[in-house]
Amino acid sequence: MKAGEQLPQYLVAHIRRAFAEDPRTSELGVRVTIRGSKIYLSGEVNSPARKRELESVVTELAPDISVCNDIHVVSSAEPQADYEDLQ
Repeated sequence: MKAGEQLPQYLVAHIRRAFAEDPRTSELGVRVTIRGSKIYLSGEVNSPARKRELESVVTELAPDISVCNDIHVVSSAEPQADYEDLQ
């Protein structure tokens, strides 16, 4: 291991802490996994901007490792007024 490198479990913990503490993200529900020379992000967020911000945080912390961003964007809008009448 070269000077300045972190063990994968420490890097994962560092990234997850940054996700929680960085005001751009404030995210606790995203999973971070390291396999080989890639960092994989998975989970769900409520906007494409949040997805990009999470990836930005990772590239700032680990610029030499490629990121595979598998985060899904889910709608946080209120349900439609259409409903099923169960009478």
